[in-house]
Amino acid sequence: MAQSRTDKSWHGIKLATFDAAADPDAPPVMVTLPAAWGQKAADALAALLPGKRMLHIVEAADVWISPIAARAAAGGLDEDIAGKLHRLIALHRASPSANIWRNRAAGQPGFVFNPSAYLDEDNTLDTAQLGCDVRLAVTAATLAAPSEHRLRLGFTDLNLFLARLGIAYDSQEARDLAVTLMGYIGAQADIASAGLLARAAVPGHRIDGIRLPDNDVLPGLLPAAISARDEAARLGYRRHETLLGFLNEPETELLLGAGQVNFAPALSALDEDGKLASWAVQSLAARGLTTEAALALMLSGKEIFPSHRTTAHAAMHNALADIVPTMPMRPAVPAPPCSPSAREPLPTRRSGYTQKVAVGGHKLFLSTGEYKDGRLGEIFIALHKEGSAFRGLMDAFAISVSIGLQHGVGLANYVEAFTFTRFGPAGLVEGDPAVPAATSMLDYVFRNLALNYLGQTNLAPAGIDAADELGNGAVECAPLLPLDLPAPAPRERRRNLKLVS
Repeated sequence: MAQSRTDKSWHGIKLATFDAAADPDAPPVMVTLPAAWGQKAADALAALLPGKRMLHIVEAADVWISPIAARAAAGGLDEDIAGKLHRLIALHRASPSANIWRNRAAGQPGFVFNPSAYLDEDNTLDTAQLGCDVRLAVTAATLAAPSEHRLRLGFTDLNLFLARLGIAYDSQEARDLAVTLMGYIGAQADIASAGLLARAAVPGHRIDGIRLPDNDVLPGLLPAAISARDEAARLGYRRHETLLGFLNEPETELLLGAGQVNFAPALSALDEDGKLASWAVQSLAARGLTTEAALALMLSGKEIFPSHRTTAHAAMHNALADIVPTMPMRPAVPAPPCSPSAREPLPTRRSGYTQKVAVGGHKLFLSTGEYKDGRLGEIFIALHKEGSAFRGLMDAFAISVSIGLQHGVGLANYVEAFTFTRFGPAGLVEGDPAVPAATSMLDYVFRNLALNYLGQTNLAPAGIDAADELGNGAVECAPLLPLDLPAPAPRERRRNLKLVS
């Protein structure tokens, strides 16, 4: 650890110790890291390296940097790779994936970059430094997991990056900038991977040029991306099958101080403490507004921080998905609201009929309401001695059917759906000679309506099971599968036998 403690990358950075925990129920962990990173970064490091009682950012970084540096020295690669990786972490520019932090050579290793860390005070992007860091990350990830041929290189907190530049998240400019930035990262990664191909016993994968937008939103980035893409194309082949991808590791991005993961928009202009979020402060600064001026504009009715809809997030996802092989799940876009269908009201005074019957000995009253042309528009089902829960369900069912009829749902659809429904009470029907039997009260209701309003007299008769006596019920008479018992054999009660699919 002596090298990491004396590494000049950390000199001059004020460190602080935080009581951190991966979750509220976990025991506290003493985490030492740069004071400016804050509590969330300390919690993130505790989540990345669980099971520790004390963590020091320099020592934790050296755990995975030292093996990489040793392999680089053995392979004749970058002699100062350890110092460069420490500087990458110390300056909050990037972070490796969780498996690299844990020194595990598996699971598509990668790096996530913080693009805001490459902007200077004039919001000029240091493309040269970003390119060097991307190539460094590809080399480090390859040395950390030599057998892995798929890497994940991406960025985080795009929302803050756009806010600093004064670009609206839901604009075409924002999408063009995100694609150009990822295209530049991908082209630099191709260059590094091509340089590693000669050192690996693999056939290599063809480098296909990334299609970049025509709009140069951030001066200097598009020409740099085109130049890197052309250089990668001249190299022809690379070691890795894929290089770009977003990590599904929020703790890795929180370690970099990200307010929003990957390319997600902000949901609120306030942070958890009720203060303006960092992206909101940067957005005001980009527009030359003080907090007092912004408050005055808001009180006058102007929208200072527009809420980004899911459609904007989905549009950003679609734009990046064209060039990034490994993407997070696409945000679900809500379906456009359906225009309310026209409800045809019933006349104030309406005709109809009331039918009183008994189904299986249980009394039922069916009442109908009709339009002037005789079409059915509503039904009421009243029960005599059933329980309150059953009566309430039947009332609600009748109301829903009535609403459907008044919105144009055909009665034939209900007849098709609810005839032959089988539940008690059921059996012989008394009081309606046209329907001698029903398999349930709903079966009777829609048999009656089919006869009186649709003229359907061809419905199959309701098959009613006899009383459940030994050997007489329909279930008991059903054959056993796959073969029934021979005919001469006596039938036995089979109440407990069921066919399980």
